[in-house]
Amino acid sequence: MESQRRRDTLPELALRQALYAAGYRYRVNFKVPGSSRRTIDIAFTRQRIAVFVDGCFWHGCPQHFTVPKTRPDFWTAKIAGNRQRDQETTQMLAAAGWIVVRYWEHETSSAMFADLVGRLRGYQSTGS
Repeated sequence: MESQRRRDTLPELALRQALYAAGYRYRVNFKVPGSSRRTIDIAFTRQRIAVFVDGCFWHGCPQHFTVPKTRPDFWTAKIAGNRQRDQETTQMLAAAGWIVVRYWEHETSSAMFADLVGRLRGYQSTGS
C-alpha cells in the first residue's frame, strides 16, 4: 500500500492540466485552514473553492469499493475513519467560508473540468 500515491494521482493531474490549459490558476496541496495535517488537492484561494479528487478505495466509493478479503475488520474501520475525516474536513472548510467540491477518481477529467469551470464562472458572475 506504500506504493499508492497520496497526491498527484492520474485523475488529479488530468484535471489540473485541463484547468491550467484553460487559464485557471490554483494552489496544489494547500493546507486546510485550522488543520496542520490536512490538505486541499486543488485550491482556488481567491474564490475559496476547495477541490478534492477522492480515490474509490481509500474513500469508500459507493459504486466501486469492496471490502478486501484479508483483514476485513481493519479495512472496514480504516475506510470508515477516512470517510469521517472527509466529512470533518468539509465541515471545517464550510465553517471557514469555503465551497467544497468532491469528485471520485472514476469520473472523467472532462466531466470534472466542465462541472468545476461552471462553478468558477458562476462565482465570477455573482461578483463575489
